[in-house]
Amino acid sequence: MKLELSEKQRQDQASFKEFVDREISPCADEFDRVEAIPPELIDKMAREKYLGAVVPASLNGSGFDLITFCVLSEELGRGSSSVLSLLTVHSMLSYAIMRWGSREHKESWLPKLASGETIGAFALTEPRVGSDAKSIETSATKTGDCYILEGQKKWISFGQIANLFLVFAQCNGKATAFLIERDTPGLAIQPIFGMLGLRASMLAELRFEKCKIPCSNRIGGEGFGFMTVALSALEIGRLSVASGSVGIGQACLNASTKYTQERQQYGVFLKDHQLIRQMVTNMVTNVRAARLLCYEAAYLKSGDAQDAATCILVAKYFASTMAMRAAADAVQIQGATGCSAESPVQRYFRDAKVMEIIEGSTQIQQILIADSLYG
Repeated sequence: MKLELSEKQRQDQASFKEFVDREISPCADEFDRVEAIPPELIDKMAREKYLGAVVPASLNGSGFDLITFCVLSEELGRGSSSVLSLLTVHSMLSYAIMRWGSREHKESWLPKLASGETIGAFALTEPRVGSDAKSIETSATKTGDCYILEGQKKWISFGQIANLFLVFAQCNGKATAFLIERDTPGLAIQPIFGMLGLRASMLAELRFEKCKIPCSNRIGGEGFGFMTVALSALEIGRLSVASGSVGIGQACLNASTKYTQERQQYGVFLKDHQLIRQMVTNMVTNVRAARLLCYEAAYLKSGDAQDAATCILVAKYFASTMAMRAAADAVQIQGATGCSAESPVQRYFRDAKVMEIIEGSTQIQQILIADSLYG
C-alpha cells in the first residue's frame, strides 16, 4: 500500500475541498443554529455525485474507491459534521442494498439514491436499545405475502427527510432487515431537536403501528439482518465517521494555528508559548496518525482482507477520541471565545463528542477490538 494518494485521488480531494470551502464551511454554524441542512445544499451534493459515493458508475453512482470515500468524508467533516452525517447514513443504506439486496432492489433503488432523488436512512437504534443492537424490540410478523411491523426507532439521522429506511426488526426471534418507504401506511415520523452535537442532522423517531410491507421489501432471509446486513453497513458508517473525525481534528488544527498567530498574551503571540506549541503539536501528530489509520482500513476493506473489520474499528476508535481531544484543546486555546458562538470550535467540541458515540460508542469499539484478539 502506498502512503500517498494517487493523482486522481488528489484531484478529487482538491475538488471536495473547494466545494466544502464554498458551500459548507461558511454556513455550517447557521446549519447548526437552525438544526437543518437546506435542500439546496443536498441538491448540490447530489449534482456532484457525492450521494452516490459507494454506488457503482453502472448504476449512476460515482464509483469512488473507499480511500476516496474517506477523503470525501474527511472534507465534509472538516466543514460540517452534520453534512457528513448525511453522507454516512445515505451510504450505509446504499451499501447494504448493493451488497445484500436483490437485483430488483439494486435496479430500483440504487440509481435513485445515487442521484439524490431518494434520500436514505439507517434505522437500527431504539428508545431502549442502542449498543446491544441484537436485542431490538421492533417486531415483524409475516402474514401471507406481507409483514406487519410494530415498534419504534429513535435517533435516526435524516429521518425527518429520508424517503427510504433500512429498518431492522425481530422476526420469529431473528433480526431481519427491511426496506420501508416513507409513505408506507402505519409509519409515523416525529422530528427530534435540541441535541448536543450534529444538530443539523435532522434526527427523527419512527413509529410503526400495523405497518404493512410486502415480503419483497425484505433484504436477505429471516435472521439475515444483524450479522450480515447491519454489520456490513456499520463498517461503511464507521469508516465515514472515522474519516469525518479526522476532518474535525483538521478543522481544530486550522482554527488553532490561525488564532495563535493573531492573539497575544504577555506581550508575545500565543504561538510562541511552549504549552500552546505542545497542544498544536499533539493535534498535528494525532490528525496525521488518524488519517493513515483510515486509509489503511479503507485499503484493507477494498481487498476484503481478513482483518479489515478490526482495522475499521481501530480507525473509528482512534479518530473519534482524537477529535474529542483536539476539540477540547482548541476550545482551551481560545478560552472564552472558544466557548461562544463567535468561534466554530465550540461546535467542533460538541460534534466530536457525538462522534465518540455514533456507529458504535468508544467502549463498544474497545470491546470489539479486544474480542478480535482474544475471541
